[in-house]
Amino acid sequence: MESGSSRSLANTVNRVHPDQPVPNINMSKKMPTSANPPSSLEMPHETKKSCGDKQVEITFERIKMTKSIKEKQSNDLEKVAWRRKAEGEEKPAGKKEAKITKLDSPLITLPLPHIPLKSIMDVEVKLVYIDEEDVSYEFVESLTSPGNWPTSQAAEMADPLHVPNFNFRPQIDKWLQVALKEASLCYRQKKYAVAAGRFRTALELCSKGAALGKPFEASAEDIASIGSFIEAKLVICYLRMRKPDLALNHAHRSIVLNPAYFRNHLRQATVFRCLERYSEAARSAMVADYMFWLFGGREQCISKLIKLYWQAMIEEAITRAESFSVLYTPFATKIGADKVGKVKEVFTKTHPAYVEYIYTDLQGLHVLPQTINWLSFPLQQYLLTLGFKTKEDGKFLEKVARRKLPAFTEHKTPFGLLTREDIVRQMETMGKQILPILDFIRSTQLNGSFHTYSGVMEKLQYASLLSQLQRVKEQSQVINQAMAELATIPYLQDISQQEAELLQSLMADAMDTLERRRHDKEHVWNSIQKVGRIEDFLYQLEDNFLKTKKLRTARRQKTKMKRLQSMQQS
Repeated sequence: MESGSSRSLANTVNRVHPDQPVPNINMSKKMPTSANPPSSLEMPHETKKSCGDKQVEITFERIKMTKSIKEKQSNDLEKVAWRRKAEGEEKPAGKKEAKITKLDSPLITLPLPHIPLKSIMDVEVKLVYIDEEDVSYEFVESLTSPGNWPTSQAAEMADPLHVPNFNFRPQIDKWLQVALKEASLCYRQKKYAVAAGRFRTALELCSKGAALGKPFEASAEDIASIGSFIEAKLVICYLRMRKPDLALNHAHRSIVLNPAYFRNHLRQATVFRCLERYSEAARSAMVADYMFWLFGGREQCISKLIKLYWQAMIEEAITRAESFSVLYTPFATKIGADKVGKVKEVFTKTHPAYVEYIYTDLQGLHVLPQTINWLSFPLQQYLLTLGFKTKEDGKFLEKVARRKLPAFTEHKTPFGLLTREDIVRQMETMGKQILPILDFIRSTQLNGSFHTYSGVMEKLQYASLLSQLQRVKEQSQVINQAMAELATIPYLQDISQQEAELLQSLMADAMDTLERRRHDKEHVWNSIQKVGRIEDFLYQLEDNFLKTKKLRTARRQKTKMKRLQSMQQS
């Protein structure tokens, strides 16, 4: 599409939805084929104390709750699988074999068709920019059992586009309710700046204990849900004001306080889209679709809209990528080395400019929005192949695949001090090379193929580099994003007791960093990075030793041959 038509489409969207921010979406590059001011970005100290500490305390409770929900969903899937198996036995065997052969072929690639900008904006209007008639709250206490959902919560599941009025107990504080009603009225009148101010006032009231009518009887989940609701409304207000940079931290914190609500993740995806961070937007949309299914959402029209948004973000991420290209290949069984070779051959022919370094992810499960159905068993899986223009851009993936908790550093000695130039160089490598590629890999990977905290640990280490350069605003955004991802991990995959304890330690250290608490203990992610440096140092010593040993052996063989030759001549 030509640039003129792109501007025309953007102008059309502005006329239809004048309040929505429209980024410069790349619509000219051909799609490659492939199967507040700084202070406003900081959370108030009281809010952190009332919500942040409780978030760390309820981590294990959420892990237990999610485990029971996932077990129920797994049992339902097993029943569906047995029923399908029984039905399949009655069908001719030929059709079944043809289906498996098609899925198992590594030479089939899946194109990503272009999605118009107007379709993306329509999804946001229907699912993100919701004009409410009443103040509503997204409680998660009742999510432990779908059969025990309150009437209003059940109404939302029956019609997710309708935002219910939660009048059931516990009742919120009357002054907080007044502030929220005033804010909602200003929002409906399109006075978004005034509404944002009212919601900030409501957030301050909530942080001072005015969340529920009986604060001493309130559960941590109820308080966190109210805080999440207010943070989410601030996200929408700032998006309406075309200030996605101010909405970013509020989007992250709404997820930290209530990671089970799918709209929080979709709002985060919208903020990322407006900031042109499409890989992260794609992952947020994927998580939103999974959360919608996990907690009982069965409306196909809602799921289709989320998947459309997810697909559009993947498409834009691929289109804008300059250092790498990508190929998705469907498969049904384990991929062998011979088939990986064929996939690389196909990639080389398809993307000849990106063959300096080719990486195939053999460990993880990748899913695409065109074919994913969380109700189906088993899920349609894809093999991801990445090709890079230069070897240096992708070589770090070897370390990611080989190590459990890798550390990315150019520091030669494990305990030496980094100079400012070293910190700047390492920060740029992490922020411009490593994190963007990891974000893209995770945009189609729900559970993670490397380690449980892949992508999150690197963000926390990146935040430490920003802190050393005194870039406080960026550090705050990165840590808030990492906390949102940490809060979501228990819902996406099963984690061990050791991993749960590490998650709790990471959440506590991240909150301490945001609150500027001074303590003598080192952050968990910095300790892990030191261990990674030591591991790198030991690997380097081992490589040097083996190289030296090989050279010595070669010299000895050469000397021995010379002696034999001299003896024969004499």
